[in-house]
Amino acid sequence: MPVFEALLITKPESGYRCELTQLDEAQLPAAGDVTVRVDCSTINYKDGLAITGKSPVVRSFPMVPGIDFAGSVTQSDHPKWKPGDRVLLNGFGVGEAHWGGLSQMARVKGDWLVALPDTLSEREAMSLGTAGYTAMLCVQALQKHWAEAGVAAGSGEVLVTGAGGGVGSVAISLLAGLGHTVVASTGRPQEADYLKSLGAASVIDRNELSAPGKPLQKERWIGVVDSVGSHTLANACASTRYGGAVAACGLAQGMDLPASVAPFILRGITLHGIDSVMAPMARREAAWDALAKTINREQLASITTEIALPDAIAAGSQILAGQVRGRLVVKLKA
Repeated sequence: MPVFEALLITKPESGYRCELTQLDEAQLPAAGDVTVRVDCSTINYKDGLAITGKSPVVRSFPMVPGIDFAGSVTQSDHPKWKPGDRVLLNGFGVGEAHWGGLSQMARVKGDWLVALPDTLSEREAMSLGTAGYTAMLCVQALQKHWAEAGVAAGSGEVLVTGAGGGVGSVAISLLAGLGHTVVASTGRPQEADYLKSLGAASVIDRNELSAPGKPLQKERWIGVVDSVGSHTLANACASTRYGGAVAACGLAQGMDLPASVAPFILRGITLHGIDSVMAPMARREAAWDALAKTINREQLASITTEIALPDAIAAGSQILAGQVRGRLVVKLKA
């Protein structure tokens, strides 16, 4: 049986290990009804946690990490899919409890797959990946809120935190493309020109938001996309304008929320929790359809760096250290 390359995480007595290895199809999980030849995967923050073991993301061993992949079906016992279908996958515990996408082959449940939009290549899909898909879920939540509240594009500033990361980079591009005035918050001031090239009108230092702040602050934002959490999210809520909305999707600074109820009961702001892992299929398909129709391909290319599978191990540490700009695509097709 032909062999293929994959990253494999094990937990021997000596500790936690992630290494490049060779497997064959017989070793793929039995709990799956569709086999996919993976063309591209990607490195997200959660993948960094899995690869390094810095957080207990992986729930069984051995484990192939990678919460995303795009490729083509090679074998299917699922009625929706047939060999040759182009598909993508995000979340559903893949790369955590079920072998994931940092592998040249994957076997998963067909119910987890999304048809790859005709206008997106596998590389573009993984240039977006869970980060881009999550950014779109955030933007769609804000758009729905603004539509119901009668807030027009350009009527105020929208804050994007963690702006240099994958979610932030795509969110800036999407929001600016919709006509919004975007303010990017980053801890890397050297990335200001890059963020402005994506459409940010201005860039602020993350230190303006990352320390403990007052429960209510000067009203500024009509909306926020936050991938940081902790004090940053608390301060974002405290400075959101009356009736505005915050979409929270990450915890790079921490899982805590040291906030007060004041912005919610005195200014009527809304905090939208954005979950990409178990989002219903209809919401997933709508998000990917919107990405295929609206993403700026030129900007998408500018935020993407392609790496090979062996490089993904080092990239896991780099993304946790905040050293990755935009998106990393892992090329797997031989």
